[in-house]
Amino acid sequence: MTSTNRQNVTGITISSVWKTYFGFTLFAPLGGNDVYLIDMKGEVVHKWKVPQKPACYGRLLPNGHLLFAGRNDNSELAGFRGSGGFLMELDWNGNMIWEYQDDYLHHSFCRLRDGKMLVLKWVPVPGGISSKVRGGIKGTERDGVMWGDAIEEITPFGGKTWEWKAHEHLDVEKDVICPLDPRDEWTHANYISVSGNGNILISFCRTNTIAIIDRSTGDICWRWGAPYELGHQNGAEFLPEGNILVFDNGLHPPGFDFGYSRILEVNPENDRVVWDYHTASFSLFYSSVMGGCQRLPNGNTLICESINGRIFEVTPACEIVWEYISPHYHDTGIFGHSNIMFSAFRYGPDYEGLAGIESGS
Repeated sequence: MTSTNRQNVTGITISSVWKTYFGFTLFAPLGGNDVYLIDMKGEVVHKWKVPQKPACYGRLLPNGHLLFAGRNDNSELAGFRGSGGFLMELDWNGNMIWEYQDDYLHHSFCRLRDGKMLVLKWVPVPGGISSKVRGGIKGTERDGVMWGDAIEEITPFGGKTWEWKAHEHLDVEKDVICPLDPRDEWTHANYISVSGNGNILISFCRTNTIAIIDRSTGDICWRWGAPYELGHQNGAEFLPEGNILVFDNGLHPPGFDFGYSRILEVNPENDRVVWDYHTASFSLFYSSVMGGCQRLPNGNTLICESINGRIFEVTPACEIVWEYISPHYHDTGIFGHSNIMFSAFRYGPDYEGLAGIESGS
């Protein structure tokens, strides 16, 4: 089954209900102040009004609260894509439960089992290292500074209990900036995910690399993607059995003169792609930026084609069994009047955080 014409249609465009993973889908349109939870018919079953426009996305916690990253348009690095500044927890009725502010927050976050939080933030790369970094467009540092990435672990009270700085562990010979990108950022990390043993998966967009960080040592114990496998990827997540699912945007792909997107499942034990989703015509599935993917409990995969405001579900055989085109358009700066969203997440009806729907609240 192929996608419908997305130019003129919004809402549900494909629905083979008996083949889908039934549940509720959460997404935050960029440029707006609403986060939506929709059912399989595309109807809004709940909506949060948020105080800041999305930095990227929100997640539904097991307690029914929304964990959401908001954007500070007045921060020093507000011009960087994925810039945040606010991380907040809102209850089912939109009341602020917890808030953390740091102007250098960006893109991704992860709530840990013990209640602590991993956050992704920008830090300046020391000049003695940045001058040795290869690639990128010469002379495009931001006021002479190259920015890098750090992961911090914070407590519910905002205290910092652990920090990992990318520039202390990267290799200037291996971690090369795409030649078409500026040098204002080294890696432009855009996603973090945590495995069952506590190791951290991170996506480095500008070096076309996903990597696993050994939490106990801080060392990068696995890396994959550069120079030929990935093109400015997003949304890399650990799967329960240990494989990795990643949205390969296919921007600036080596050896091609046009972009294309794929969803890849990679086995880190042997570096092999064991499953992928792509379309025969590249124009039918392409998001040059952003994008997300989620493996569902029934084996299907939920995909967010961000640039087109499209969320769809595919089977292991790559059949599209559900498709939704967002009708929520906002002014989004460089993306114009758009229905663009960063990512989307599906929650099954037995998910603890959906008790608010069952109670009708």
